[in-house]
Amino acid sequence: MSRQGGFWDFEDRLRELSTEGDPLERLLATVDFEQFRPVLARALRRGDPRRGGRPPFDAVLKFKMLVLQALHGLSLQQTSYLVRAG
Repeated sequence: MSRQGGFWDFEDRLRELSTEGDPLERLLATVDFEQFRPVLARALRRGDPRRGGRPPFDAVLKFKMLVLQALHGLSLQQTSYLVRAG
């Protein structure tokens, strides 16, 4: 039976990944995703925020998810699962 992870376990795991050469850190160091924000903003039609409803996900975050999905050959279902499980 595995024990429940503690508060600091997550930070310890991130530190281990960083020490071993986290591929996500390398990707973020290589690609300036913020440079795509103006293009993404023009491409995405956003609803009127005054009408209410859930705020949309950040366009750059969604773009990063699509890049990771393509790099790792993930299906939409797998990507959705990983986002919800994370």
